[in-house]
Amino acid sequence: MQELKRLIREVPDFPKPGILFYDITTLLKDPIGLHRAVDALANHYVGRNIDRVIGIEARGFIFAPMVAYRLNAGFVPVRKAKKLPAEVASAAYQLEYGTDSLEVHRDAIGDANSVLIIDDLLATGGTAAAVAGLVEQLNGRVAGLGFLIELEFLKGREKIRQYDIHAVLKY
Repeated sequence: MQELKRLIREVPDFPKPGILFYDITTLLKDPIGLHRAVDALANHYVGRNIDRVIGIEARGFIFAPMVAYRLNAGFVPVRKAKKLPAEVASAAYQLEYGTDSLEVHRDAIGDANSVLIIDDLLATGGTAAAVAGLVEQLNGRVAGLGFLIELEFLKGREKIRQYDIHAVLKY
């Protein structure tokens, strides 16, 4: 996985001073790197009978459809509030500076659907925990949470430790 880490650009002081931003756009433009990243996300869940793969807005939308394709599953977008046109279920979650909310179509997840949640980054775990709660609110079963990158020092895994968590790269 070191070759994938070499493809990720580290941008200091973005979006504010003191933050080191891991920019995945440099990995995404590399065909071999992109292929390896998607394989590394998907391979952990092969054979687990996943029905739906959720992608969390916005960068989860990049990886989740490709993982869904590899797992022969459907793709479900989870969006910021007021972006989806049909009836939604919502979940609020904490940010360092307040709260935000995410929504999913109520008919996107059926009873007992096995759902894999995919995002680019596991930081504090608040977003992932909110989406897992949405899946369970709609009577789905969280089969796992997959991330390209985990920032271990932020201990986000602690908020979602009851689930299978797979992070391709750890910092």
